[in-house]
This record gives sequence, structure tokens and C-alpha cells, in this order.
Amino acid sequence: MNEFFVQYSGILYLIQLFFAIVIGLYFWNLLKNQQSHKTVMVKESEKESSRLKQMRNIKLSEPLSSLTRPAQMDDIIGQKEAVSILRSALCGPNPQHVIIFGPPGVGKTAAARLVLEEAKKNPLSPFGKDANFVEVDATISRFDERNIADPLIGSVHDPIYQGAGSMGSAGIPQPKPGACTRAHGGILFIDEIGELHPLQMNKLLKVLEDRKVMLESAYYTEYNRTIPVYIHEIFNHGLPADFRLVGATTRSPDELSPALRSRCLEVFFNPLSKEDIERITLNAAKKINFPMEPAALEEISRYASNGREAVNMVQLSAGIAQVEKQNKISLSIVEKVLNNGRFSPRREIKIKEEAMVGVVNGLAVIGANMGTLLEVEAAALPVAKGQGNWTVTGVVDEEQLGGQERQVRRKSMARGAVENVLTVLRSIYGLEIGDYNIHLNFPGGIPVDGPSAGISMATSIYSSITGKVVDNLLAMTGEISVYGKVKPVGGVIAKIEAARRAGVQKVIIPAENWLNIFDDFPDLKVIPVRDLDEVFIWAFLEQEVFPATTDKPLPTINEPGLGVST
Repeated sequence: MNEFFVQYSGILYLIQLFFAIVIGLYFWNLLKNQQSHKTVMVKESEKESSRLKQMRNIKLSEPLSSLTRPAQMDDIIGQKEAVSILRSALCGPNPQHVIIFGPPGVGKTAAARLVLEEAKKNPLSPFGKDANFVEVDATISRFDERNIADPLIGSVHDPIYQGAGSMGSAGIPQPKPGACTRAHGGILFIDEIGELHPLQMNKLLKVLEDRKVMLESAYYTEYNRTIPVYIHEIFNHGLPADFRLVGATTRSPDELSPALRSRCLEVFFNPLSKEDIERITLNAAKKINFPMEPAALEEISRYASNGREAVNMVQLSAGIAQVEKQNKISLSIVEKVLNNGRFSPRREIKIKEEAMVGVVNGLAVIGANMGTLLEVEAAALPVAKGQGNWTVTGVVDEEQLGGQERQVRRKSMARGAVENVLTVLRSIYGLEIGDYNIHLNFPGGIPVDGPSAGISMATSIYSSITGKVVDNLLAMTGEISVYGKVKPVGGVIAKIEAARRAGVQKVIIPAENWLNIFDDFPDLKVIPVRDLDEVFIWAFLEQEVFPATTDKPLPTINEPGLGVST
């Protein structure tokens, strides 16, 4: 037995030695490979760092849009009243959630940034010195319906295929804060907030209520003791998200979620006037030290619809001037820019120079808080008794309501308003509508899709039949009921501003839309009315022409004295 052991012990020793050598070589190769990989990584890192440094050293000239970005509230042109309200909403001791409505390029984002900086300087404001301004563009906001990676609200990233940090390999979910948490203690600015996915919007509303973000993960188990305490704390009590929401949109208010609007103060930025565009254009030219001909300035202000377009036109014009070795921006250069860009002139509707029969200045709202003068014209041709008909052009014939799940199509409210008008003129004022071919037209290419032109239609048709001349310095807006009552409408302030820009001296509005601030307009008389009788008292001039037919007496309107307040 001893001989056997002695005989084979040497063999066993050799086998052990062999395996020891193999294992040693294995681990030696591992260490060598690690060192080699480390060396390669260091070299690659140094190479990429050098490349990144070179890239950072390459800088183009700063865009003119950046140079002209407002640096203080006074630099925001044409929005004095809106900026004042925005300050009141966010700079006090109790800041509010805000939605800013307005066309693009009028300073909504700049105002939101500046108001936070101003709030930080107020000792009564809850915003700290290090309060964040987190900006999110809703049009490109990534949304994961699996609820794994939602950067707006905040998410739990799947550690298996999201690589969630150092503990991901252990299957431990690690919450990654989203925009709401990053905005904690500051402002979350969401540009084009109306474009948010409905699920995102619902989550956002929940966060506004709770002031925290609740997270979920299939990898989280409450009883898993390997998960750190702070992660348990996050999943049980949420991530803090106490911020103030500032949303900006170019949509009209009725296109946004009522639940969102109910939680926010609404601020309306006005479209820029021609004078505002001129100031922005001159400021942009000064920033690049390029003089501009007065004719060139006039041309840009005629075509640019907002500040961003004006700045871009100046930058392109300056580039052409430099290429052509000219020392100023001339009219010919601006015309090149406008022609190449296929720009159209600003829509500046002015009142007619003389009063006419059947022509009324109506008022409408297009887009977000953009008012415009809406011309309404009617012609009434007498025909055989009872053989008349009526035609309406320039209105939306049919509209669609509802969302993706349920949609309803109906005859447009504008066309329904025409029927209301004809009923009122027939039943209250005794006009034989059936004895005329009536053509009611809305020229200008603006499709009318609401009832707010009711009193304008009634005045136009009444004028065309009776021959009464309508005051060309008067504009009006208001819905009409079948009993001749004037009902309230939306967008009155925007409409009044549009009337002022168009050269109107008097504006008729529903009495229920009256605000005391209308008394402070020095160059415009705002007239509240309750029914169509009051509209007619103000609408017609004393001058009259022959009516459409003279074979019967004309109806008369009631006498003044119905308590019209101004």
C-alpha cells in the first residue's frame, strides 16, 4: 500500500502542479487583459477628451436672435400689461401657476425666464436664490406608454435594459428624477403645453395637486431588504416636486384642458403692432452695428408678423449686405430677402374711408388672443313675393366636435347665427325676408365659425333692406338670440385692440362683457348693449338712400332711452 502511494504521489503532485500553473496563467492573463483594457480605455479617453476640447474651442458668431434676447423686463416690447400681470402672479409671496397665451415670437419664454430672476430678488418671494428654471418643449417631449421612462414627470428606469447606475446589475430600481423634480423650488416652463400627451397632462395635474411625484417599478418590492432605505423612502413617499408651472401656448384657450386652466392664472400676450416690429428691427440692427435705410425698416415692419421673423430678416439682410460689400441694409436687399422667403404682408385691415349700405365692421379672434377686423357685407335684391332665398359665403358650413374617442359633426354655429338673425328681423322688425334674395358675405378669407358676428349680420342685412347707411367708424361684436337679445362672447379685449389698430372710434359689445377698464380708453368709445334695438341706435347714420324696395313702409326701430351706459 505504501509502495502504491509512493508510486502515484509523484503523479498526483505533477497533476496539482499542472493545474496550479494553468490557474495561475489564467488569472495572470485576466490581470494582463484588465491592465491592457485599462490602458486602452485611458488612451481612448484621452483621445476623446482632446477631441472634445478641440470641438469646444470651435465657436461660430452668436446668432442675432441670442444677442437680441431680452435681458430685462423692459426689453419685452409690446406686452406692458401682460408683463405686469405675470409679475403679480409670480413675484409675490404666493406665486401662482400660469398659462401664457399668445402668438409665436412675442416674448413668452423670455418673460418667464426674467420673471423668476426678478422673483429671486424679492425677499417676500418663496423662490430661493438657487431656484431652478427647467424648460421643457412639449412638442418633442419623449413619452413612454409603458411608464418606464417619462422624462417630464420623472421615472423609474428599468435596470436591465436602461442601465440604472451602479446598482442596476443587482436588479435594484434607481429612480431618475424628471423635470418636475428638477424644478422643485423653482419654475417648470412647458413650451407649447397644449401638445402634451393626454396621459402626461393627467400626470402633471396630479403632481400639481400633490406636490410630489409617485413612482412605480416592477423591480421594487417593499419587503426587499437589499434595497437601500432611501429608495424605500422614495417609493413610499414620492420625489418632491413643489414648483410653479408656467405653460406657454399658441393655441386658443378653449383648446386646452379645462382641468389645467382651472389651476392656472391666464395671461394673454398681444400680437405685435407695426410700431413694435419697428422697434425690434431697429434694436436688432444696432446689435450688429449695421445702419438701415428708413424704407428698409418700413418694408420689414410691413412683412414681419412677430419679433423672431423681424430679427431673422435683419440677420439675412446684413449677411447679403456683407457679401455684396455694402455698408448698410438697403431696401433692395430687404426685398431680396422677402422675395426669396416668399413672405406675405402683415394682415392689416383698416376701416373703409366712407360709410356704405350693408357694410359693417365686425370683429373676430383668430388664433391665440389675436383679434382682427371682420368685414360683413350684405346685398338684398327684391323678388316676387315669397320667392326669395338667402345665401351665405365665407362661413364654415360644418364643424367637428369632440376628441378621438367620440366625434360629433354639426352645422356650424355661424350658419345657425344667420338663421337666428333672419328670425329676429322677420318676427321683431317685420321685415319680409321672403321677398328678397339676400346674399351675406364675409370677405377676406377668414372662415367664420362662431356666433359672435350675430349683431354684425343683423345690422348688415337690415341696412341692405332699408337703405340705412352704417357708420364706418363703428365696429361691433355680439351673439344674438331669437328674441333680439345680445349675448356675451369671448375675446372681447383682443377684438377691441384690433378695432383700435384698424382706426375704429366706437365699438359695440354685449353688456355682459363690460369691464370698467373700458372707460379708460381715451381714443375709443366702448358701448355696451343689451338688445338689437340699442345696436341699431348707434349703428346707423342719419344719411339714408333708397331701400331695396319702396312698395311698402319701412319698419322703424325703437327710440333711444334704454339705459345705454358708456
